[in-house]
Amino acid sequence: MKQAFKYVLLSALMFLPFSKAAAEVDPNFYIFLCFGQSNMEGAAKPEAQDIASPGPRFLLMPAVDDPQRGRKMGEWCEASAPLCRPNTGLTPADWFGRTMIKTLPENIRVGVIHVAIGGIDIKGFLPDSIKSYVKKAPGWMIPMLAAYDNNPYERLITLAKKAQQDGVIKGVLMHQGETNTGDPKWAGMVQQVYDNMLGDLQLKPEETPLLVGEVVQANGEGVCIGCMKQIQELPQTIHTAHVISSTGCSNGPDKLHFDAPGYRELGTRYGEKMLELMGYQVKKPFDVPEDAFIAETTIPGNDFPKIDKEGRAYFRLNAPSASSAIVDICGKKYDMRRDESGTWCAVTDPLVQGFHYYFMNIGGVNFIDPATETFFGCNRESGGIEIPEGSEGDYYRPQPGVAAGQVRSLYYYAESTKEWRHAMVYTPAEYELKANAKKRYPVLYLQHGMGEDETGWSKQGHMQHIMDNAIASGEAVPMIVVMESGDIKAPFRGGDNRQGMSTYGNSFYTVMINDLLPTIDQKFRTLTDRDHRAMAGLSWGGHQTFDVVLSNMDKFSYMGTFSGAIFGLDPKTAYDGIFTRADEFNKKIHYLFMMSGTEGMDKMFGTEKLVNDLKALGINAHYYESTGTDHEWLTWRRGLKQFIPHLFK
Repeated sequence: MKQAFKYVLLSALMFLPFSKAAAEVDPNFYIFLCFGQSNMEGAAKPEAQDIASPGPRFLLMPAVDDPQRGRKMGEWCEASAPLCRPNTGLTPADWFGRTMIKTLPENIRVGVIHVAIGGIDIKGFLPDSIKSYVKKAPGWMIPMLAAYDNNPYERLITLAKKAQQDGVIKGVLMHQGETNTGDPKWAGMVQQVYDNMLGDLQLKPEETPLLVGEVVQANGEGVCIGCMKQIQELPQTIHTAHVISSTGCSNGPDKLHFDAPGYRELGTRYGEKMLELMGYQVKKPFDVPEDAFIAETTIPGNDFPKIDKEGRAYFRLNAPSASSAIVDICGKKYDMRRDESGTWCAVTDPLVQGFHYYFMNIGGVNFIDPATETFFGCNRESGGIEIPEGSEGDYYRPQPGVAAGQVRSLYYYAESTKEWRHAMVYTPAEYELKANAKKRYPVLYLQHGMGEDETGWSKQGHMQHIMDNAIASGEAVPMIVVMESGDIKAPFRGGDNRQGMSTYGNSFYTVMINDLLPTIDQKFRTLTDRDHRAMAGLSWGGHQTFDVVLSNMDKFSYMGTFSGAIFGLDPKTAYDGIFTRADEFNKKIHYLFMMSGTEGMDKMFGTEKLVNDLKALGINAHYYESTGTDHEWLTWRRGLKQFIPHLFK
């Protein structure tokens, strides 16, 4: 009986340490072993986004000490570049880990153990070959080998065994083969390394896949492109091996190593493949939700750009020879990702409703997305995308049963400048009716902003639909609308631009008074007196409106600005002090309208303050605010809708 009791007690005592160790293993701590040569070691300089730690869910067990970063071999720390050794660079393992924790549930951590040596032969990871390999190693490799006590495989396994006390090894990442280009025994030796790992760590191959990355391709000019075939065929030897494509991954000038974006992309692909093998649904930038629809600004026959219900925009570009590509929307840049067919894809953050200019960029050169309609903006032809409003935006959309007016293209000769010029002219639907053949109409001269042209109000602003709907509902009287370039298509290059003393765009002022007004009155059935003539403009067009109208009050009686660039105006002295003569101003100007958005640049323009200052002087000024919008076309559409009901009544 005593003997039996001793046996049970001894068994229990022997079991306790095992139970304690087993209890410390976190099944939600996924560990991955990373090994290889220079492209796994990392040859690109880490950038800010690589150095910043993604947090405590992505960990590194250093294979060497790194006093500068407070890292000690064999002790977990937050993972950020460099992962390999103190003086190495960005590696695919960096963005492998970041990709993993981005998709995995919050309770799962990811850890990597990283051993790599630039230029090392696969034999350098075989226990039977390492001693002879070290003896023949080139001088530049000796310090790297010494960092792992001349046995990189043993260092990796020693740390892996220690890591198994904390978590579960889930896979192996390899990037090696350049040194063994054309070696018929390479696949067999990789299998030996992999089998040794499985045996030494008691792992099952089906639960521990091997991910192997392709080499730098450099559009077919990669230095080691010859070893692509042996890498691609590795799964024929190792059934749990999976090849990670390097197609489209950008490279450095040596055409041997990836550059930082290339490492990020390759590492992301490692992560996406591992997640896929683990059964997770990986959402990639080119995965478009089913609710996404083709943007109204997309050229018919194209499937992209698309927009989802959250206002995100999805772009695709076929550019097989490009090494990188960017979508630039109003200054915010989104890196595009390339799939294996050479198609680049990107998705934006949710965009605010309304119209946005955008460009694509390859090699530092901006160009227009071939799949989008073009719009003149940013001082040149641009791409554009409309993020639609709901039914509240119907006022700027054509409506069933509403008669449509015309937007005509008018070329005219300006004697003032001895040149042919161009304008767009809107005529209301009733203008063409025989019953109105002798009817004459008031005229609104409507100007765009800096860097845009005479097509802006009809293309980006949908002015004609706003007019049609307002006239049909009785909100606005039928009128002609004239839009000219205003000589502000080119960027501002300095000069005096105080109100009334403008140099930018002031060449238009003489043309408008001496040439444009007479031409419109001659070619169209207009009411030619000042009581039936108005001018308004957005941004710099608002600046021009102040300059023209307040210098020619015998010709205009209505004026408006939408986000008007009316900077530094002193109401007591500007325009010969007209604002100090409120009775005279209010008698001549039947309606003064000014508006702005509530956000960003528009708020800084100070429109509301100027209106209040004018009111304090007795000026009948009217202010409207577009909630939630900035210096953009949705603001100005709303402004036009508010302005036109007050004209010519």
